[in-house]
Amino acid sequence: MTTTGRRALLVAGAAAGAAALAGCGSPSDGGTPPSAAEQEARREAERVARAEAELRRRAVTSAHGLLERYDATLAAHPALAPRLTPLRRSVAAHATALGEGGTTATPAPDSAKASAAPSAASSTTPPATATTPAGPAPAPVPAEPRAALKELAAAARAAADEHTTALLTAPPEYARLLASVAAAGAAHAYLLTEGARA
Repeated sequence: MTTTGRRALLVAGAAAGAAALAGCGSPSDGGTPPSAAEQEARREAERVARAEAELRRRAVTSAHGLLERYDATLAAHPALAPRLTPLRRSVAAHATALGEGGTTATPAPDSAKASAAPSAASSTTPPATATTPAGPAPAPVPAEPRAALKELAAAARAAADEHTTALLTAPPEYARLLASVAAAGAAHAYLLTEGARA
């Protein structure tokens, strides 16, 4: 190919690229405005994104509420630490996993007080980074350890039920995570009550 041919090819390529880019401008730049279908698709995508963000926020709120309940129970009954610490660590991991990919929740002001659990629980699991806005204060922990475990099991069961309900509207990947966390919560509820008798 001659030098003139190469130049002509480069000029033609540059002109074609410039022409293609000219059609990509916004309506104020003289480009074509998005069609009604494109606008509707954009609105639908925004609605879905908002719904998923709200779903994640609720799931993280539920998980952090359960985590605070574990911390309060550990603070009230340090003797239960060997039994509760592994379960609490699992709940903390679930809360973190549920919040990945989009929650913008802020730390609760009372969560620092609630996480003043025995050093066995707090030193092995760092506090979760995405916590939820302050809600109602957790109910006081029963003074009797068996009653405290029963109440913690009920909280684990309630959180598992919330995650199961959220499956109906969750996107597929997040639904699988919610199902896994719900199953773990049901197992925790069993271990906190029935599993102790076995």
